[in-house]
Amino acid sequence: MLATSILLTAEQSLSAQVTLNDAGRDSSYVQTILARSEKNISALQLEGALKENVRNIVANRYFELNDIYTERDSTHNQQACDSRLYRSHFAFPAKLGMYLSDEQIEQVKDGITMGVVQVTYQAHIDMIPTLTAEEKQQIMLWLKEARELALDAESRKKKHEVFGKYKGRINNYLTQRGYDLKKEREAWYKRMEAEGKKF
Repeated sequence: MLATSILLTAEQSLSAQVTLNDAGRDSSYVQTILARSEKNISALQLEGALKENVRNIVANRYFELNDIYTERDSTHNQQACDSRLYRSHFAFPAKLGMYLSDEQIEQVKDGITMGVVQVTYQAHIDMIPTLTAEEKQQIMLWLKEARELALDAESRKKKHEVFGKYKGRINNYLTQRGYDLKKEREAWYKRMEAEGKKF
């Protein structure tokens, strides 16, 4: 009985239509956000109503962030902004969780943050082949922490600024662990050049 109830609830959530909160918004802006949201979820290869619902959740988050930052700029109330961002931050994956798995939600987060986590992580792995499992784990933890903050950033530039701060933290960490990053980077460039790769 309980299993049937859970299954019915899941089916209802999947069939429920997520309304696009575009009322009162400039049509060209809405189309820009919809296109961006589609790109953000393209890696999931969703179809039909599922794709539309997930796209609308992502688009609505962009609208919500825009509203939050517009209000902050007009009222100069950073505390109210932070409070709304906090609630919005946790509500977003919860809404996605009605339609997507944890792994798929990770992909959406990566899409919104330009894939910086994986690109930066792989670059460190390639640059320093001798990284330990512990060091790799720490780098990934910091990059994912940066991604969570970047998800709330008000612009692409601000998102990159967040990652920039964490990249600095990672570099300091690796230096303290005894790595000469200048030498590691030069050796990496030489390996890439020898393999005919661009950097």
